[in-house]
Amino acid sequence: VQLVESGGGLVQAGGSLRLSCIASGIIYSINTLGWYRQAPGKQRELVADISRAGSINYVDSVKGRFTISRDNAKNTVYLQMNSLKPEDTAVYYCNLRMWPRDYWGQGTQVTVSS
Repeated sequence: VQLVESGGGLVQAGGSLRLSCIASGIIYSINTLGWYRQAPGKQRELVADISRAGSINYVDSVKGRFTISRDNAKNTVYLQMNSLKPEDTAVYYCNLRMWPRDYWGQGTQVTVSS
C-alpha cells in the first residue's frame, strides 16, 4: 500500500488550501482514511478522518473550517482547509487505517503566515 499526498504549501492567514491523498495497492473495502498533522515540538494529532461508509470525525480546532471527503472509486481522500490560521502550520500526513495496521504518507508541509 502506498499513500501519496499533494496540495500543501504556503498561504496567508485566512486563505485556503486543498490536500489530496491517493491510496494505491491492495485496499480492502473496510477502511478509514484520514489526515493527521504534526507541528514542530508537538505530537502528531488527528485532524479528521472518514470511513468508507462516510462517518466523519474532526478535531475541535478545525470544525467549521476544514472539510474531509473521499472518492471511494479512486481511493482518494481530500481535506479542504478554509480560514487557515498560523496555528494550522504543520506537516500533514495522510493515513489509511485498514486491518491489521495503519499506513502513512510521506507528509506535506502546510505553512500559514500571519
